[in-house]
Amino acid sequence: MSTVLVVDDEVPLLRTLGEYLSRSGYEVQYATTGGEALAWTTRVPADAMILDLGLPDISGMEVLNRVRGWSTVPVIVLSARTAEVQKVAALDSGANDYVTKPFGMDEFMARLRVVLRDVRRGSEEPVVETEDFTIDLAAQRVLRGGRTVPLTRTEWHIVQLLARNPGRLITHSQLLADVWGLKGINNNYVRVFMVTIRRKLEPDPAHPKYFITEPGSGVRFVLPDPVRSVRYARAQVAALTAGK
Repeated sequence: MSTVLVVDDEVPLLRTLGEYLSRSGYEVQYATTGGEALAWTTRVPADAMILDLGLPDISGMEVLNRVRGWSTVPVIVLSARTAEVQKVAALDSGANDYVTKPFGMDEFMARLRVVLRDVRRGSEEPVVETEDFTIDLAAQRVLRGGRTVPLTRTEWHIVQLLARNPGRLITHSQLLADVWGLKGINNNYVRVFMVTIRRKLEPDPAHPKYFITEPGSGVRFVLPDPVRSVRYARAQVAALTAGK
């Protein structure tokens, strides 16, 4: 059963859409604000997100941009905004589809089936392989020496966000927003988690070669050999864990 997160502050529409999805065999999660949506996506990932742009706290576009910083969950934008420039902006920001209100339920369900089918076709998540550990983004785990490294939920969110953006500087504020959905917290909060991650994954935590902090800016995940580091065959991980 696929899980769909519906994000909209129009309660009647939320209820109607939820009931229709449930009758069609989907498990439904609900959020009426952008903050709730971000909390759901970081803690209980859905198979698809239906996202309204006009939310009461933060805009749907901001939610989309934050989610795309760490997740490939298919997103269908649901909005009364019909201007072409707004549609293009949403699609360029990573939306899989854009449906304008009012809409026909049968057409909407067809569009949902299409994005879910497309995701299943390309569902092979990259396996990020280094000399010291392997990050399996599909299985949501890190292997070191053929054994799973125990990471907390928060540590995993940080690791996978960095691994999905190799070489890119992820700022402290982006980590706080995408991992915790928070703003304005002291950067030492991020630093503490990076210390524990390095202890678990770096061969020499005092001299990290993968998780590099740039003081006052953010953290960068460095791949010494990027050509061979990202592989799209889960067989690589299966080989490591065979016989366990």
